[in-house]
Amino acid sequence: QVQLVESGGGLVQPGGSLRLTCAVSGTRLMIYAMGWYRQAPGKQRELVADITNIGRPNYIDSVKGRFTISRDNAKNTVYLQMNSLKPEDTAVYYCNRVDDSLPRWNWGQGTQVTVSA
Repeated sequence: QVQLVESGGGLVQPGGSLRLTCAVSGTRLMIYAMGWYRQAPGKQRELVADITNIGRPNYIDSVKGRFTISRDNAKNTVYLQMNSLKPEDTAVYYCNRVDDSLPRWNWGQGTQVTVSA
């Protein structure tokens, strides 16, 4: 059974930074593309950044230039460095695999990111 554990969230002022970590157990991470998703109150969960199994990143327009996704396959871990945070980035952040032909693993508990003055 694959387990996803997200951490690193918190309360930060606008313009601040956070680094999120996703620890994956129960599978070999290196064969999967992975993504960071977020869900704000009253909104659907959205994919904000993904990274292929060979390390090629993709971002939605609203986070380009501010967020950086990376992975360490040896540690079975995926990261999301978030800089220049804005109030609209406030959400619970989750990680999961990204593959249209495969179902998502069971979601982890997520990590809350709150951007507020």
